[in-house]
Amino acid sequence: MTVAALYEFLSEHHHAVISSVAKHHMPQSALVGVAITENLELIFDTTSDTRKYDNLVRNPALAAVIGWDGEQTVQYEGEARLLTGDELKPYQEIYLRTFPDGIGRTEWEHIAYFTVTPKWIRFSDFNHPSPLIVEFNF
Repeated sequence: MTVAALYEFLSEHHHAVISSVAKHHMPQSALVGVAITENLELIFDTTSDTRKYDNLVRNPALAAVIGWDGEQTVQYEGEARLLTGDELKPYQEIYLRTFPDGIGRTEWEHIAYFTVTPKWIRFSDFNHPSPLIVEFNF
């Protein structure tokens, strides 16, 4: 498993279960649509009235599980960042290529976009007599 192959796997999976940390230190999870950059950054949208938004603004630590069909999955840990200003547009363009239906949401008053920079990723493929498990540290 190479970084290029990992990118291909992630780019074929458009949903993730993400977990963030609440102010009372409990994990909170949500299913979100995700796009991926060539640097393996995740991009997702949400609204500023959600628990994940509050959690990630307060504590950017995020964990995700991506892909669960066919006995292949990715565990992903990283640091989330709220996208604003000039930084928003290039990430938003990547997101909207993956989710063209998101164009309508760009006008929502409380829409927000996050990107997640990977710190650790584990790819697991249990389709083999000896499972393939590869870890990446960033």
